[in-house]
Amino acid sequence: MTDKDGRGPATSQLGLISAALAAAALGFAAVYVTQGGPDNEKGTEKSAAADAVPAKAVATGGGEGDSLVAFVRKNPPVDLADVSFDDEAGTKRSLADFKGKVVLLNLWATWCLPCRHEMPSLDRLQKEMGSDQFEVVALSLDRAGKDAARKFFDEIKVANLKLYIDPTMKAGNGLRAVGMPTTILIGKDGKELGRLPGPAEWDSPAAKALVAEALKPS
Repeated sequence: MTDKDGRGPATSQLGLISAALAAAALGFAAVYVTQGGPDNEKGTEKSAAADAVPAKAVATGGGEGDSLVAFVRKNPPVDLADVSFDDEAGTKRSLADFKGKVVLLNLWATWCLPCRHEMPSLDRLQKEMGSDQFEVVALSLDRAGKDAARKFFDEIKVANLKLYIDPTMKAGNGLRAVGMPTTILIGKDGKELGRLPGPAEWDSPAAKALVAEALKPS
C-alpha cells in the first residue's frame, strides 16, 4: 500500500527517522559552540575524538544526570599538554600545579551561552566536593580577558570557583578542545581520565559519582 503521495510505508518511515536525526543534531548544535567565538580566529585543530577510545557511557539511571552519557573515558588514561594560564591575581599557573589532586577542568568563554547555563552547577559541585583532593578548575578561554570573566562570574553569582584565564586561547588548542564548554576529568597523576564536549549538570548524582570514582585510591 502506498500513501497519497505514492510513497510506500518504508519510505515514509525513513523520512520520519531522518527528520528526527536532523532535529537531534540541531539540538546538540544549540548547546555546544565551537571554540572560536565571534572575535576569535577559526581553529583547525584535530578533533579530540580522533584519538579517544570508544565512548563508554556513564551510568546515570535517568533524570538530570543523563547529560553525562556523552562523557568519553580514556582507558588507559592519557597524558595532557601542560598548558599555562593565569590566575585572577595575574600569577602564571599550569596544570602541573594541580598534580596530586583530581581536577575537573572546565573550558569556557563569556560569549558561550551553554557555559553560562552550566557554570552554576560547577560552582555547586566545588562547594560540595572541593577539597585538598579535588578542585573544579574553570578556565576562561576568552580574549576579553580577566575583567570580562570576573563580570561573568559576578552576574551569575559564582561564589566557590577560582578564576583562571587564558586570553591567548592556546590552552584550548593544546588540550584539543574543539568547542565550549568542554570539561576534562584529570586524575591525581595529571593524566586525562575522560572528557565531555558540551554542557552538563555537574552537581547531578551521576557527576558526583564520576568524581568520587576518580578520588578512589588506585
